[in-house]
Amino acid sequence: MTDHSNASVREHRLDETYARELDAGDTLAPLRKRFDLSDRYYMDGNSLGPLSDDARETLDRAIEQWRTLGIKGWTEAEPPWFWYGERLGDRLAGMVGADPTEVVVGNSTTVNIHTLIGTFLDYLDGDSPPGILANELDFPTDHYAMQAQLRQRGYDPAEHLHLVESHDGRTIATEDVVTAMDEHDIGIVFMPSVLYRSGQLFDIERITDEAHERGVLVGFDLAHSIGVVPHDLSGHGVDFAVWCTYKYLNGGPGSIAGLYVNERHFDASPSLAGWWGHDKETQFELNLKFTPAENAGAWQIGTIPILSAAPLFGSTNLIEEVGVERIRTKSLELTSYLMYLIDERLADRGCAVGTPRDPDQRGGHVAMEHPDAEALSLALRERGVIVDFRPPNVIRVCPAPLYCSFQDVYDVVEITVEILDNGEHEPHVERIGGDQVT
Repeated sequence: MTDHSNASVREHRLDETYARELDAGDTLAPLRKRFDLSDRYYMDGNSLGPLSDDARETLDRAIEQWRTLGIKGWTEAEPPWFWYGERLGDRLAGMVGADPTEVVVGNSTTVNIHTLIGTFLDYLDGDSPPGILANELDFPTDHYAMQAQLRQRGYDPAEHLHLVESHDGRTIATEDVVTAMDEHDIGIVFMPSVLYRSGQLFDIERITDEAHERGVLVGFDLAHSIGVVPHDLSGHGVDFAVWCTYKYLNGGPGSIAGLYVNERHFDASPSLAGWWGHDKETQFELNLKFTPAENAGAWQIGTIPILSAAPLFGSTNLIEEVGVERIRTKSLELTSYLMYLIDERLADRGCAVGTPRDPDQRGGHVAMEHPDAEALSLALRERGVIVDFRPPNVIRVCPAPLYCSFQDVYDVVEITVEILDNGEHEPHVERIGGDQVT
């Protein structure tokens, strides 16, 4: 594993010249020109990445294929639409540390959670307890899906979905995850790789090892890490994983999702079977008996939406060109610099960092906390700084490495200083209803 520790120990400086010096030495800086950034300071790539020239090109290609080939595009387009899920899976496999047969693109993230949680609940049926271990800081859709899959099998989620509690409202301690495996009857552990609010990065290897020592299956939601954090799912022996592609992969709003299933589970029956997961060689024989593909492709369900998948062929070009390791290195440097500036320039104005300082424990965004976070986030948007608010008091600031600069980080902090000093956020406070912390 690459040593990223220099990003956390670098002696930062407050002067603007320092930001320019960092940008001058940034080998990823030229990639910014390949993005269409209508907002000068786009710091929301952890929610939706912007359009790149590369993504536009492959979307335009698919549209042209539709225009000129019509239905023949399923077999005659390049690449054939029929194989989009598998070809994109090949592209993403290296980013998650998996064999191409273990990765496929299809469905939405929530649908993939449904089908994989359901699959592995069935896989355990009669041999292991049906309990699922998650955590109280998860993104809600993960819980909705897990609760639904338990109910559909006659299990009460109140008894069978166990949540690891947070000690600080920001993070989940690995030791608490391990302890919870021993305190409850657990068959599956399902955790995020990165917490959506605070940006905490989980120890995937440790959690996987501890789960497997106890005979427990383990899966991860990589929505907030794929494309900005290197992964080694197969090397760690992770059983399954899901992710979206519209954040750091910049695949477009609502773009197709992805999933990983370790090859040792290819014999498991998908709980949500659909014709697109059928064995490709016999799919168009249209037999009423479902014959699943002998790889991760079996967990595809419905026909792949070509126009929601095509941009991903282009957007992944940029990541493949430089590699996730280099992206990770710059990401840690950007977030380290951002946290330093928050400490030095904004702490006495009511802001605090809610993201772990340890580079091994943070993803690609920083949680900047403030009592009037929602109002402040709206004032920032009025100044052309695109961030987002998460209740009760978090502004998520994401300096995505492919298109954000150190100068951007410096400017965003200085704009925040001006807003707070000038009281530009106060009209929003009055409209929203006062202090946002509950």
